[in-house]
Amino acid sequence: MSGPAPTPVPIPVMVLTGFLGAGKTTLLNRILGGGHGRRYAVIVNEFGAIGIDNELIVSAEEELFEMSNGCVCCTVRGDLVRTLHQLLGGGRAFDGIIVETTGLADPGPVVQTFLVDPLLQARTELDSVTTVVDAANLGRHLEDGAEAARQIAFADQIVLNKAELAAPDHLRALESRLRALNPLAPIHRASRGEVALERLLGRRGFSLEHIRALEPELLQAPVDEPGHVHDEHCGHDHHHDHEHATHGHVEAAGISSVSLLWRKPLDGAKFGAWLDALVAREGRDLLRSKGIVDVQGEARRLVFHSVHMLLEGDWQRPWQAQETRCSKLVFIGRGLDEQALRAGVAACEAA
Repeated sequence: MSGPAPTPVPIPVMVLTGFLGAGKTTLLNRILGGGHGRRYAVIVNEFGAIGIDNELIVSAEEELFEMSNGCVCCTVRGDLVRTLHQLLGGGRAFDGIIVETTGLADPGPVVQTFLVDPLLQARTELDSVTTVVDAANLGRHLEDGAEAARQIAFADQIVLNKAELAAPDHLRALESRLRALNPLAPIHRASRGEVALERLLGRRGFSLEHIRALEPELLQAPVDEPGHVHDEHCGHDHHHDHEHATHGHVEAAGISSVSLLWRKPLDGAKFGAWLDALVAREGRDLLRSKGIVDVQGEARRLVFHSVHMLLEGDWQRPWQAQETRCSKLVFIGRGLDEQALRAGVAACEAA
């Protein structure tokens, strides 16, 4: 008598986004031609009735789907779901799926699609939102509208493309501006999409279990740049208090990030109720949040992340003896009220 069929391993998905002309298709070709032996299904979305991106993708070994005449975040989102269902039901074997969005797309609804659709939840795993930005035109893109800022805010990693076109000081200023928007995402400098593939693939950016592996990046931008949080480990002179915060802002889009490091333990029930209420109330404008929480009387760490109104949390590994117990929280969104966030966390301190 045969045993139960093995559970399929979820297929990793990369959402590849970036503003118009940033170099998404160039990076996609770099991934597909990387000699890694993986087989990808590629879904390309273009804004316009006639699509040409599929003609620019050079690898003939991949399965290519194209959707035109609308952004994947809005008018053809249903087509995205249907295309993915068709792909997963076709009996073909893939090592990964890449969704390349139009330059005008908001990644939020795309990400939510993978988190709420039952079939996609069971058969796929969001590996990353990879945002490509143009080093030569980033400032203009941010001024032209909110789309570029949202794409950066949602990213798990940022590829700073066309780095050869910018002077070193300008690149550092751009990286500072990117960290102000998103202190969680590592930044990879690139010329013509040339990035080491091992740095791009296998990030598991939406896995709660993987949050612990992001700790070296969490809240640690370079000193004196937006996103850096002084604490007892940063090696710089400052006054110690029970909490610190940083706040980065991009005025044109109204998107900012708030990073909190809280040294007093929190009451688990109070914090859970406060976070639930925050996400329910502010979820429309709260693009992303992620955190590691020190709960009073609990040997394990509480980790959470959210995308708009979708919130997930779980207990993870125990605190290690050599670790300094503290809570690390990052919020990215529109019109964030830093003082209100600090007050909300303060009200959750354990007695």
